[in-house]
Amino acid sequence: MSDPRLRQLTIKTGVVKRLSKEKVVYEKEVVTQQNRIEKLKAGGSDDYVLRKQDEVLQESMMMIPDCQRRLAKAHQELSEMIRDEEELKETQQYQAAVAVLEESKVNLPQKVTG
Repeated sequence: MSDPRLRQLTIKTGVVKRLSKEKVVYEKEVVTQQNRIEKLKAGGSDDYVLRKQDEVLQESMMMIPDCQRRLAKAHQELSEMIRDEEELKETQQYQAAVAVLEESKVNLPQKVTG
């Protein structure tokens, strides 16, 4: 991997992959936290506990748009690099980047993928 473009391609691919996973984790955390709050309400839990759990839920919900924004930017940068470096098409890094771009499309905001 002596070509610096391959190194950049690998780094950008890793960023897109990480941000895509991070967004999924936050979305799962929101669902888990909502379920936890519902159980606490049904169990007649203390107001203080409910407020604290709601704060945790709000923090997780605030992270999702941030992840989407960062993922969209990273996705765009990797897409541009793929477009600009087509002569690397035969390399493993290029093919991995294309695969990650395709996989991460489901996690992008609708206006970016459409």
